Amino acid sequence: QVQLVESGGGLVQAGDSLRLSCVVSGRTFGMHMYWFRQAAGKEREFAARIMWIGGSTDHANSVKGRFTISREIAKRTVYLQMNSLKPEDTAVYYCAASSRFYISGSGNDIPYWGQGTQVTVSS
Repeated sequence: QVQLVESGGGLVQAGDSLRLSCVVSGRTFGMHMYWFRQAAGKEREFAARIMWIGGSTDHANSVKGRFTISREIAKRTVYLQMNSLKPEDTAVYYCAASSRFYISGSGNDIPYWGQGTQVTVSS
């Protein structure tokens, strides 16, 4: 079992930065940790992935160069550093975990999810 608790969302202006955090409890060995996002009226989409052991990462093209996923093992926390935010980044951001590897899609097969944190970017 894995439990995930996100924090760090909020209302910012275009061009600002924000860092999301996800505290992980339970199994982490062999797990991939994800950030997905879902804008109002749209399907949930992959944003970034990090392997808990080893730290390899992937980022969606839509966020590459602006967002960076990382983890701090000692704090059992996954981060999403979001820079140069745009209004189209407005969404609920979800932390997720799976033993399987994804770099696209809506993550419907992923078993573990946090409650989500709202990010709103005003123009």
